[in-house]
Formats: sequence, structure tokens, C-alpha cells
Amino acid sequence: MPVIRSHLKEVMENHDPKLSIRKLAKDVNYHFDSIRRMYKDEMVQYPRDLLLKLCLYFNVQPGQLIRIEEDEDRKRALDESNDHQEDGNDNGNDENV
Repeated sequence: MPVIRSHLKEVMENHDPKLSIRKLAKDVNYHFDSIRRMYKDEMVQYPRDLLLKLCLYFNVQPGQLIRIEEDEDRKRALDESNDHQEDGNDNGNDENV
């Protein structure tokens, strides 16, 4: 299932590899904890005012800060589940042959 992921970390590194979360929060006049959660991709909701401030600061579009991606953890769990089911059905007897 697709999920929205933050790419703030990559945008920050491309802009200035030495830019800290604390300095960014101060520069855009926003709560440090909110910037940190977005940086670590732990944010549940993305405040519009934060997205606007970050877009203006980095001169990027919102789609460069957040993107829709496949949920790799969920996909991996489903793949493993399917592997176990296939293994359980393989008893060595080919009755359909």
C-alpha cells in the first residue's frame, strides 16, 4: 500500500550538508520538534504552513519534500507471508501432473 514519505533529509543535504535541524527550525521560525519529526519521517500530518516555509527556504516544490512511495515494510511482510504459504503447500506430491 502506498504511503507518504518525507524527503526533508535529502533536500537538506543537497542544499547544505552542514545544515542542522536546529538551524533550519530557527531559520524558518518553526518548532524544532516538528522539523525533527519530518526529517526522521516520523510525522503523521504535514502542516501546510511548515510545507510552505520549507518550500520557500529551499526553493523547491512540495513534491520534492514529500512523496508517495510503496510501503516497503508492509510489502516485505506480505512477501514473507506469501513465501511461507507457498512453502507450506509444497509437500513434494505433484497430484495435478
